[in-house]
Amino acid sequence: MKDLITDESILQVLRGFNRWWETNVISDEFSKPIKRFAYYEAKQAFEHADIRRHVILTGSRRVGKSTIMYQFINDLLDRGIPAKDIIYVSFDHPILKMSTMDQIIKAFINNIALGDDIYLFLDEIQYATDWNGWLKTIYDNNPTYRVMATGSASPILHEKMPESGVGRWIQIQIPTLSFYEYLELREIHTPLLDKSIGPTSLINLDIKALDQLMQSLQSLEKHFHRYLLIGGFPEIARTDDISYAQRIIREDVVDKVLKRDMVSLFNVRNIDELEKIFIYLCMTTGNIIEATTISSNMEISRATVNKYMSLLEMANLIYIAYPIEMTGKKILKAKPKVYLSDSAIRNAVLGHAEDVVHDPDQMGMIVESAVFKHIKTFYYNMNPKLGYFRDSATQKEMDIVLSIPRGKILIEVKYRQDTALKESEAIVEWARKDTHNLSILVTKDSNDYGKLKNAPIMKMPAFVFLYLLGHAEKHRFKTPL
Repeated sequence: MKDLITDESILQVLRGFNRWWETNVISDEFSKPIKRFAYYEAKQAFEHADIRRHVILTGSRRVGKSTIMYQFINDLLDRGIPAKDIIYVSFDHPILKMSTMDQIIKAFINNIALGDDIYLFLDEIQYATDWNGWLKTIYDNNPTYRVMATGSASPILHEKMPESGVGRWIQIQIPTLSFYEYLELREIHTPLLDKSIGPTSLINLDIKALDQLMQSLQSLEKHFHRYLLIGGFPEIARTDDISYAQRIIREDVVDKVLKRDMVSLFNVRNIDELEKIFIYLCMTTGNIIEATTISSNMEISRATVNKYMSLLEMANLIYIAYPIEMTGKKILKAKPKVYLSDSAIRNAVLGHAEDVVHDPDQMGMIVESAVFKHIKTFYYNMNPKLGYFRDSATQKEMDIVLSIPRGKILIEVKYRQDTALKESEAIVEWARKDTHNLSILVTKDSNDYGKLKNAPIMKMPAFVFLYLLGHAEKHRFKTPL
């Protein structure tokens, strides 16, 4: 087989991927005009003048990792970088998957490249043989090379950091679109806000300023349900065909991860068991999960359930959240909550998306999942503790607890008509008990906002919370949350 993979066969594939070698331009089909927040984070690392690092973009399938690379290639061409010094490689291609990185790079250097300042864009790098060893070699031996890579199985990449990556590459997570980015992609008109506005800054506004802000954002509410139904996959976000969008998510994201990536990357053999567990998690997103319950109902060992949940998290299909002890004590036998990485995944797998809008219980879980995802995305590179609170003695709970050095952010999601909080509820007790905490009650109605009278808690509608979190993310280097 090795004799069949010649330099010419490799170059033939590479020429198909790298049309700019001949045209000196990149097609608009590949380099989209709207740049996501992650693009700017990657740009900071990729072009840093003093600290050289390879950049690895991680995230689930179809979130736009390749698009970000194409946007970088377009920027390089616009800056006058010679087209033949820029190479894009997709290790998802059969020929390139069976080639070594050394073969590919040597074929490129010996036959195409013009200079020594080389830009390598390596897509789905987890499929490349000994990829981490080659990235180390490139970093150590070729100081004029710049490398950007993508991978859909982030922990596979992360586990190689201690071996080769420390001081050589940096990972940047690419989630599905935030509500803010979704509106940008859909070219929805949004109000011009001060850069200092973020969700937790609302508690400092007087009533008049708060009313004005809420009124300016009210037109965005009608787009919120559609965002939850259609989801945050960029390629799909523009379509109005919800059923077709769900089919694409099911086939291009879920099925490829469960039936292809899990087999080739994680050596999973019983796909039926894995699929059953994932369907169960789709039905219970936002709930505390009992591995024992899944095990007994599905006749699958508890160890297998835990293993498959871990693999689904590695494949960026779910988030797993564990309880956070407010008093600093260690929690024993912690049971996790599981959230889908995008609300549309649930709809794509289970169907009947339009009916979900009229089911308050399901919508509550979906909105809580969206809130968790947005918080995790905003804070992921700050190494926070993110989970939920549950008092084993009183059974009192808080939906989401974020612990960062300056304190905690406590979030309760009540996506329903009645959002009144009882004096005995956990978020009320802890909001009063610790003045370092910032407490937020996420509501449903656009008019359900403001400071609570009986506790230092700020109410705001879900669509406002998510939009303002995205606004803060856009200005994250200038404005803290």
